[in-house]
Amino acid sequence: MGGKVAIVADRVSWEERQLIDRGPEHGLEVEWVNDEALCLGDEDADALKSYDVVLIRSRSYTRGGLLASLAEAARIPVLNTAAVIQACENKLALRVLLRRAGVPVPDFRLVLSRQDFRKALAELPFPLVLKPIFGGMGKRVTLLRDPDTANSVYDYVEDLGHAFEQACLVEPFLGGGSVRCLVVGREIVATARFESNGTDWRNNAAIGSHHSVVERDAPITRIVDAVVEQLGGGIYGIDLFRTGDGYVVNEVNHAPGFRAVATTSGVDVASAIGRYVREVLG
Repeated sequence: MGGKVAIVADRVSWEERQLIDRGPEHGLEVEWVNDEALCLGDEDADALKSYDVVLIRSRSYTRGGLLASLAEAARIPVLNTAAVIQACENKLALRVLLRRAGVPVPDFRLVLSRQDFRKALAELPFPLVLKPIFGGMGKRVTLLRDPDTANSVYDYVEDLGHAFEQACLVEPFLGGGSVRCLVVGREIVATARFESNGTDWRNNAAIGSHHSVVERDAPITRIVDAVVEQLGGGIYGIDLFRTGDGYVVNEVNHAPGFRAVATTSGVDVASAIGRYVREVLG
């Protein structure tokens, strides 16, 4: 029964250190592997061959899915799978998948051009949020309070070098904070509410939001279960917004940071992940 685990990431942060430290409690030898030095492609490549399972925790939204695909091609179990990572890292693809399954998501418009942007502004009420389809940690997510600001911001989008960077979503601004649900396997292991810290309208943990305990009620459980039903078991950070009609799924993070939720809730998330990896290995 194997137990050697590679954490594929660009650096060792608090979460990776927790996973490494908790590994032996579950019979796991956990090591960090730099995602910039793998040179995968050869199905018999040595870079990951000695590991029994790979945890993809790359913060790059280009590396994670690519590395997972090649690790799977080399017949190495990967968490999360390449299919899951590719669904989660593309905000549009994820919303289409969930909406088709009847899982509520925010209203949105795909913006690929200035013409798209003008139509989105005409169809959706201010304030609005402009966000890149590919990206995370709250970067390049912009609050648009009025048409003048919106059009000035879009000037910067047009100047970005690649269509990959220009692809955006425009959606209504849903204030009031968000709920982060950490899922391991198919179960919610911890939840917390994130709210703006007062100096930034965003409530993303990566930029210093306020965190508080939130009860895991039936509506939260139902919507998270519906997301997991579509993606399958894995390790997820599912972000929910509450609206007048109930919760909607804003994003699903395939390599979630969990320091804020763990410290707020008091849950040992790293050990929960360790137990799940042990189950996957059998």
